[in-house]
Amino acid sequence: MFRIISVISFLLIFSIELAAQERLKVGLVLGGGGAKGSAHVGVLKELEQLNIPIDYIAGTSIGAYVGGMYALGYSPAQIEQVMLDSNWDEGYSDTIPRNSLNVRNKQHRDTYNLPLRLGIEEQQLKIPKGLLAGQNVNRLLRSSTNLVRSFDSFDDLAIPFRAIATDLVTSHAVIISSGSIIDAMQASAAVPGVVQPIELEGKTLVDGGIANNLPIDVVKAMGADVVIAVDIGSSLAQKEHIQNSVDVLMQLSTILTRASTEHQLLKMTPEDILIRPDVGALSTTDWAVLPLALERGQQAAIEKKSQLSQLSMEEAQYLTLKQQAFERSEVWFASMNRPLVAIELNNQSSVHNDLILREFAIKQSALVTERDVQDAIDRVYGLDAFETVDATFKETPTGRILLLNTQAKSWGPNFLDVGASYQDDFQSDSVLSLDIAYTKSGLNQLGAQWRNQLSLGYEKALKSEFYQPLNSTEDFYGIASIGYLKEERRLKNSESIYVDLQKTSLLGQVAAGYYFNNDWVVEVGFAAESGELRNQDWAKQVSDYNQQGYYLSLNFDDLNSINFPTDGNKFAFTVHQRQEEYDDYFAPIEDADSLQLTVDWRGAMTLNNHALVGAASFSTIDKRGEFTANVTELGGFLNLSGYGKNTLIGAHKAFAAVIYQYDVGRDILNLSNYPLYSGLSVEAGNVWSLAEQIDLDDLLLSGSVYLGTDTGAGPIALGVGFAKGGETSVFISLGKNWW
Repeated sequence: MFRIISVISFLLIFSIELAAQERLKVGLVLGGGGAKGSAHVGVLKELEQLNIPIDYIAGTSIGAYVGGMYALGYSPAQIEQVMLDSNWDEGYSDTIPRNSLNVRNKQHRDTYNLPLRLGIEEQQLKIPKGLLAGQNVNRLLRSSTNLVRSFDSFDDLAIPFRAIATDLVTSHAVIISSGSIIDAMQASAAVPGVVQPIELEGKTLVDGGIANNLPIDVVKAMGADVVIAVDIGSSLAQKEHIQNSVDVLMQLSTILTRASTEHQLLKMTPEDILIRPDVGALSTTDWAVLPLALERGQQAAIEKKSQLSQLSMEEAQYLTLKQQAFERSEVWFASMNRPLVAIELNNQSSVHNDLILREFAIKQSALVTERDVQDAIDRVYGLDAFETVDATFKETPTGRILLLNTQAKSWGPNFLDVGASYQDDFQSDSVLSLDIAYTKSGLNQLGAQWRNQLSLGYEKALKSEFYQPLNSTEDFYGIASIGYLKEERRLKNSESIYVDLQKTSLLGQVAAGYYFNNDWVVEVGFAAESGELRNQDWAKQVSDYNQQGYYLSLNFDDLNSINFPTDGNKFAFTVHQRQEEYDDYFAPIEDADSLQLTVDWRGAMTLNNHALVGAASFSTIDKRGEFTANVTELGGFLNLSGYGKNTLIGAHKAFAAVIYQYDVGRDILNLSNYPLYSGLSVEAGNVWSLAEQIDLDDLLLSGSVYLGTDTGAGPIALGVGFAKGGETSVFISLGKNWW
């Protein structure tokens, strides 16, 4: 009996293998089409329903993504779930979240708010090769494919696979058949000028749609007897829809991809099957079309059922082939659970290896998940010193090797940053400012920086600063700076009369500091200042002054946004000890020591699309005599909103505010890229010239209602501020933060 069963089993397996050898080999071609790529998943679902085996896959752009996922062993249902659950809009930005930066870089971004990636080398302006570096695209692809290893050949996948890219130098199609499947997917979809080209094996690669958007010839060369080609390319726009330069560029892109597609269609034979889902008019960049495109892809395959059915297999044969593919995929899926035996760093930057590995914080022998690796990559990328950071895996007999790759910013190492803002309350002067910083980085092995800053507008300043990390992980640092500052203030006195005051000074500073982590920093230093005070209204009275002394500052900052925060806190504590010297006009007493204490806090918490923001500020100075040049300000949006910007100035200040924000954009208007906040605030505060004048009964009550949004170039806000006693202001703010 046992012999009979053995013989029957052998004959069954042999017949299946023989049938597999005799049947036609099916090649699947998946074309490019951006956000319409879920149509490919719809086709795959129908192919599986019909028991059609796929022996080879070639894909371009989004076709390389879907094809690569299927070739790895993911089912159409799994690919559908990943695509619908992923936030693909994140791929349109490489911005590091504010709360991932250290305190110094947070302050730098808050000041230089324009998202320009500029550098200077040999008196030439440098810009990157794409608007996006592709860091978040890489993140999305890694999240999709998990911690899959690099492959010596894509023939080793569950289904042999090829991705198509374009060589930017030669314009020829490049067939990617080995290595990191994430790199293959990303290179195949790197839209020229939009996404940075991918460097692979000495070639500069961009979107494969330019050279071969429907790689029929590639899958035939792999061995396919019959081809199923899925074309999801865009239709050419009609004349009336070509209205601007963007439309022209989109049309040119479509012309190129259609030309390569038409060329490939000439290679089809009568036995081949072309599926064209009705997605030509759908957007290639709006990922909201994913469900609709998937539905139309499946429908298009159903319409080809009579032709496709000729390639169907018996259930038993099909399940056997699927099991064989599953077993091949299990080899690398199982290897994801093996421990790390080594971490290798390929550091193509001037950042010290110790700092990179400290931030990466994954240890040898660890069992890591995709989330662990992505968080570690995000921490390294958060150093804001790299164009891209990624990780690949190699398999060894004893475990996995993780290779961490860090690439320096191609527009460095000398960077040009720009900030700009405009604020107007239609009462006092409007406030326009422009800030420019030129930073030379990587000046020594520990990462020294020399930064020169220019400010024009509301405040005019010129500053040169040398920043020196004192150890390889940049926990300790030293800083020295010298600068010139000219400030003009329009002050409101007790009779509600505006008075113009001008202050010009030379400043110098030396300090040392320590970072506890990205969010906490303490700094001690010595600062000196010498200048003059000029009252423009009192016969243009001029007075010289000098001051010098020591300071201690402690800063904590993990706010997710400086302007419209929904999470985190920002706290600053500073104490200054100074010796202040004035001439007799402003301080007709002997020179005096002073001690100034300043505390600022801002925090936010959120529930769904509702946020509650709190702010408080306190400043006081202990000094003999009435006058000091070290004053603080109140006035402006969310800073006593009913008053003009910084029109209330004194040596002592108390201020608090509670702000409610409702994200109308996400909750009602379904805006995913940018929030749109409606808000209202209740504020109280005042300033005093003398400590003995401080009286909480003198607090000025104020508030505001506003609409605002936070963009990549800074906030935009429009609203009305009001104060008890009749003060009212209409304000507009564009650009940098107002706090």
